[in-house]
Amino acid sequence: MVFKRLLGAMGAGGPSVDTVLDGGAVAPGGILSGQVHLQGGSADVEIEHIGLELIARVEAEHEDGESEGAVVFERFTVGGGFRLAEQERHSVPFSVSLPWETPVSELYGQPLGIVLGVRTELAVAGARDKGDLDPLAVRPLPVQEAVLEALGQLGFGFKSADLEHGHIGGTGQQLPFYQEIELTPAPQYTHVVNEIELTFLATPAGMEIVLEADKRGGLFASGQDTLTRFSVSHHDIGARDWNSEVDGWIRQLVEHRASYGSHATYGHADPYAAGSGYGHHSAHGSGHESGHGSGREGHRSGPGLGTAVAAGAAGLAVGVVGGLVAAEVIDEVGDFFEGDDDEGGEED
Repeated sequence: MVFKRLLGAMGAGGPSVDTVLDGGAVAPGGILSGQVHLQGGSADVEIEHIGLELIARVEAEHEDGESEGAVVFERFTVGGGFRLAEQERHSVPFSVSLPWETPVSELYGQPLGIVLGVRTELAVAGARDKGDLDPLAVRPLPVQEAVLEALGQLGFGFKSADLEHGHIGGTGQQLPFYQEIELTPAPQYTHVVNEIELTFLATPAGMEIVLEADKRGGLFASGQDTLTRFSVSHHDIGARDWNSEVDGWIRQLVEHRASYGSHATYGHADPYAAGSGYGHHSAHGSGHESGHGSGREGHRSGPGLGTAVAAGAAGLAVGVVGGLVAAEVIDEVGDFFEGDDDEGGEED
């Protein structure tokens, strides 16, 4: 057990904290559990508040270009209201639910290059200090995995993944950012698209799947993005031929290339109602809130955060093998998020 001494607002003699997450990746909407281990310092203290923050590395567009920053996307209070004696050891178990839109950070155990973390905050005598930091691993929901596997089997390859600050207009998006998974096109689509960008927006009932095609420009026409959205229920996982379903989505997406002037927008009907099948909405050209011609506010296509790896014929799982290894992800989480803190820290 490695305790991190809280040095900032609490002084060198303050308590130490070590948060230990239960093993294994957690799915969006799933339960994240573990324990916060405390060790008393040189004097008795009142532990007023123990909090957890879920944080993510997010890209943002602005006038001067592109930047990255840490975004807190959920906070939990997991304990507090007790006295911690000098040198006393005390553990606080916790169990919290991840937001349904939590980004997926790994596929079949292989990291995608998404940086997520869990940071512990301790409040003692009115002073707050952000202490222990742990990497957070998030696996896909069954429907997400089925869609990604189908794309791999259809010949699409994993290119990169990142988190983009902004909102996809007309969707039920809750977080201040969205995950974008960039895919190289299958051979049958290479003549019409440069890449496919995929976003999952999960809810307790189901999922919105947003597909965006980065169009190839011809001799007399410039390239332009086209975006469509499909809705599925979590209960659909065993009831569909996902290869045929996803291939149909891609075909609809690329067939809309002749409709650039359309100002179609997303609908808001319940896509998960009984008998609804899957919902389909499309948007093209510049008829969106973002002003970027893609319906994604603050979004512009660009290189992602993940390691660019080629997808194999056996599916997307092959494509991400050889990406960031777990140890490198842990280092990246620590280097990136710890760099945001003003407080120092030492390990005992």
